[in-house]
Amino acid sequence: MRTFTAVVNPTAGDASAARTLMALARILRDAGASLQVEYSRSLAHAGELARAAALRGDAVLGVGGDGIVGGVGGALAGLDAEYGIVPAGRGNDFARQLGLPIGPRELAELLLHGRSRPTDLIEVNGQAGLGSVYTGVDALANLYANETRLLKGRMSYTFGGARAFATWRPVTYTVTLDGERREHRAYTVVAANSGYYGFNRRVAPDASVDDGLLDVVIIRHMSPLLFATVMRELETGAHVRRPQVEVLRGKEIRIEASRDLPYGCDGELPGRLPVTARVLPGALRVIRP
Repeated sequence: MRTFTAVVNPTAGDASAARTLMALARILRDAGASLQVEYSRSLAHAGELARAAALRGDAVLGVGGDGIVGGVGGALAGLDAEYGIVPAGRGNDFARQLGLPIGPRELAELLLHGRSRPTDLIEVNGQAGLGSVYTGVDALANLYANETRLLKGRMSYTFGGARAFATWRPVTYTVTLDGERREHRAYTVVAANSGYYGFNRRVAPDASVDDGLLDVVIIRHMSPLLFATVMRELETGAHVRRPQVEVLRGKEIRIEASRDLPYGCDGELPGRLPVTARVLPGALRVIRP
């Protein structure tokens, strides 16, 4: 029987993280599992709580959205710790990539009896995360979605994307992938460990968390009408069949741009370009199907 420590972002999903954990905790404890709950004040604090729990030998649960799930998972990189994800945020994209159950009973069954499997991480400017690093229209959309207080969930991302598109100015990216340097006039560049981002959009439909590679998706400059169509195709992953969309694979990427732009990782916006990302193969043991 595993001993758990849950690290919770109490504000994720309008406080749904705390409510989700209450239902899950009752089932885990009824089954005889030990569960300690720690509430984080910030991503850095969440990482400290996670590492302390791992050193005690506990399985660590990251409870919240992609930000805290990525922050907690990244903090456990290279440690011999088991990690369980409790999706309770707006996007839950990494949980979707892994096919994790949402219902508390199904999730409890997995956490109690499922196996932990080696899972790739992505290191972004020296900080480990889970899903992807992205810059361009999508990073600006993330910024605007985070700023809105009136819209929630998918609607906040839709609003953020529309605002980013309406204010976009062309940019040239310099992309260095495994030492090969290329320039692209593009809307966005994504280096994906996980195939999903931005609330269920399949930006890299063939990405795998087991292959030791990043899927690099470059959406080149095109007409506004065609770009709007490509954005809709992100829902299914059909965009990768467009000649204006290039998919590359590699282990390390550096992204620079001709003007100042933010970059995002796991739903957070940690900084501005340039950014260097590399895959960390099998660096985290995740309890997953």
